[in-house]
Amino acid sequence: MPSGQTHDRITLWSLPFVAGLTLFSTRSSNVTLLVAGGFMFGGLMFGPDLDIYSRQFQRWGYLRWLWLPYQKSLRHRSFLSHGPIIGTTLRVVYLTTALGIFLLVAFVIVTKLGNVAWTWQDVGGSLGRSLFRYYGEFFALFVGLELGAMSHSLSDWGGSAYKRMQKQGIQGLLPSGKIKKRKVTNRRVKRRSKNTEKPRG
Repeated sequence: MPSGQTHDRITLWSLPFVAGLTLFSTRSSNVTLLVAGGFMFGGLMFGPDLDIYSRQFQRWGYLRWLWLPYQKSLRHRSFLSHGPIIGTTLRVVYLTTALGIFLLVAFVIVTKLGNVAWTWQDVGGSLGRSLFRYYGEFFALFVGLELGAMSHSLSDWGGSAYKRMQKQGIQGLLPSGKIKKRKVTNRRVKRRSKNTEKPRG
């Protein structure tokens, strides 16, 4: 598995290609900025390795405690943290929920202590309008986050596959279940051939 420094280099070296391809595809500088920013954030601070004490985790500084429940809930390199789309979606939902709880507490404190005439309907309405109005921008940011996370997961998979191939050859690239099934099948065939052989003479 590549080191944290290698992951950082992959993210930084890939950034010009991601930005260039996005600009060529969308012809929009705003979308390109969102995708590139999401890619950087996803590769350096919001990637799959937030489930362990990693560089990504350490970069959150004083807010690292925010990810401790996330780490305790997930096994490292599980599908929920390293899986395509599901990993990024789960982290977005987790962070959004945490921020939502914080804003909820702040909202209650401000309404109780200050003379603010906000209501839950006002907050919910403005949030819904923002999501509806800027759904394209949110989607572009999510794509960037997912690309950053996938660059991390793919480099993990590639490094592990390379090590397996060095030890086992081409068979190291096959899923272990298929190798075991082939071995079991070959043994059964050999046993059957021995049992069906007719005695000579």
